[in-house]
Amino acid sequence: MKKPEEDRGAVLDDIRQQLADGTLSFGGAIRQLRLRVTGLNQTDFARMCKLSLRTLRQLEQDAGNPTVATLDSVLRLFGMRVGVVAVKRREVGGTE
Repeated sequence: MKKPEEDRGAVLDDIRQQLADGTLSFGGAIRQLRLRVTGLNQTDFARMCKLSLRTLRQLEQDAGNPTVATLDSVLRLFGMRVGVVAVKRREVGGTE
């Protein structure tokens, strides 16, 4: 299922880093996992994640208000889960 030209581990590391940096939303991460890691269409990916197609579409578009459990149900398949990360001081206060 994975695209052969991309190393799964490197892709997962890239997605994790972008999430940690705040440069990638959860929806963007889920879309990248679907496309870059599995290569599946939305219908097959939703089935794999045990989600409705509508829920997957909303997740990928950063729409709706998904629960942590819903996000975890997708991320867990890729060895990840939702968590808390420290932010840089300037992000908290606006200036450094």
